[in-house]
Amino acid sequence: MTSREHALESARRLVAERFPDATAAWLSGSVVLGGATSTSDLDITVLQASGGAHRESLQYDGWPVELFVHTADSVRHYVAKDRDRRRPTMARLVSGGEMLLDVDGSGAALVAECTAAVAAGPPALEGSALELARYGLTDLLDDLVGGGPPAIMAAVAVEVWREATELLLAVEGRWSGTGKWLVRELEAHDAVAGSTYAPRLLAALRAALDGDPGPLVVVADEVLDLAGGRLWAGFRLGGDAPVSPASPRSGG
Repeated sequence: MTSREHALESARRLVAERFPDATAAWLSGSVVLGGATSTSDLDITVLQASGGAHRESLQYDGWPVELFVHTADSVRHYVAKDRDRRRPTMARLVSGGEMLLDVDGSGAALVAECTAAVAAGPPALEGSALELARYGLTDLLDDLVGGGPPAIMAAVAVEVWREATELLLAVEGRWSGTGKWLVRELEAHDAVAGSTYAPRLLAALRAALDGDPGPLVVVADEVLDLAGGRLWAGFRLGGDAPVSPASPRSGG
């Protein structure tokens, strides 16, 4: 039995034991997508007809498991929240998962909805949000060029890599992510666009960590040019007004 087959068998058994009334379930993650390692876990999404949404971490049959328990309405709620933050976590757990069961067709219906949500992409980054992203990366580049202790420069270089990647994906209308998912999104963009940002940014980050920030500055400036260029002088961002406490009622 392959690792993938073992994962599917364990996931089906867990769902049957813990959620006998589940209407649908999916197994997602590296075990399904490929690239699983010795520490990969099983991401199992369970759909129920009613009840509250929750997540839970546990060990089962030798696997670390992340459980995501939802109703159809809570899935839609989190798909909408994820769209606003430009990270399609919930939609991908469903659309990119291996179906474990679908009792009444509700699972297939949600797969169609989530697949469409992923394909539609995130909202455009514009206005003050775009200006803030340009300003943040510009400020980091100034710090990177200015120099400093190695530990601080390493931290700044990593942030330049991350913010440049996020800005590139945003201006190209692509989803973003964190950790390995940010790299996957960047590589997916390269594959579609025929660009080489993923390897170039990685090589530039390594050079910066070795003390040469030049290549990272070059690539980050390329990304900034796509977004309108560097922005520092003249940047302004309004703040939130504090909420005033309610005035005490006067006696009659």
